[in-house]
Amino acid sequence: MNRIDTTFARLRREGRKGLVTFLTAGDPVPEQTVPLLHTLVASGVDVLELGVPFTDPLADGPVIQRASERALAHDVSLEDVLEMVRAFRADDPHTPVVLMGYANPVERMGPAPFAERAAEVGVDGLLTVDMPPEEAAEWTRPLPGAGVAPIMLVAPTTAEERLAKTVELAEGFIYYVSMTGVTGGGGLDVASVQEHVEPIRARTDLPVAVGFGVRDADSAAAVAEAADAVVVGSALIRTVEAHVEHADAGALREALAAQVADLRRGVDRHQTASN
Repeated sequence: MNRIDTTFARLRREGRKGLVTFLTAGDPVPEQTVPLLHTLVASGVDVLELGVPFTDPLADGPVIQRASERALAHDVSLEDVLEMVRAFRADDPHTPVVLMGYANPVERMGPAPFAERAAEVGVDGLLTVDMPPEEAAEWTRPLPGAGVAPIMLVAPTTAEERLAKTVELAEGFIYYVSMTGVTGGGGLDVASVQEHVEPIRARTDLPVAVGFGVRDADSAAAVAEAADAVVVGSALIRTVEAHVEHADAGALREALAAQVADLRRGVDRHQTASN
C-alpha cells in the first residue's frame, strides 16, 4: 500500500473527505517550492500535486500557464522537480506527492527510468494530462511496479468505452475534471459532478477526486458532497502570483496557509453535516 492508498484509507476511517492541492514546482522561485509544500501540509492538505513546468501546457488556463513561465524562467526541469520531492521527503515521509504535467518530459527521460527515479525520491503518483488511455497502457506499465500510481483523468465528455479503459489503467485515485475547458475556468456545476461521478463509482473502488473550478470554501464544500477529495489549483496559483512582485516568502506562506485552512473548513463541512 503506497502513501496515496494509506491516506485515503485513513480518510475513510475518519469519515472525512480529502483536500488535494496543486502548485507548480519552481513558482515563484525554485527555493520556495519545498517550504511551500510543507506549509500546505501543515495547513490541512492530504495529497500534494506538484506541477512539472511545461512550455506548452494546453490543458491549463492562463493562471497556471503563467506559473509554468515563471518556473521555466529559472530553467526548472523534470530532474529539478524530482530533487524537490527528495528534499521534501527529508522532513515529510508520509504525505503523498503526485507529479502532474505533460507526457513530453517523461518520454524524454523514458517511462522506465522515470518510474525508477520517481520512486527513489518519494513520488507516489503521476498524472499526465495529454496521455490518452488508448496509448497509455505500455507507457504507464513501469509505474505500478516501481510503486508509482498512474493517476487517470475522466472528463464530462468521456465516453463509456473510454471510461472503462481509463479505470482499468488507474491506480491511487481517479481525477474527475468537473467541466470542459482549461484549468481556472468558471461554471462549476455540482449537480453535473454528482451525475458524472456515479458511473465512475460503478466501475471502480478507487477514490474519486474532483478538480477544476474549486475556488473557495463554499465551492469546496459543495464538491465534497460528491467527491472523495477536492482538488484546488488555480486559486492557490493566483495567491502565489499576487506575491511575486513583493518577493516576501513569509507573506506568501502566511497567505497560502490561511487560504488552505479556509478550504479545509469547507471540505470538512461535509464531515460535520454527516456526523
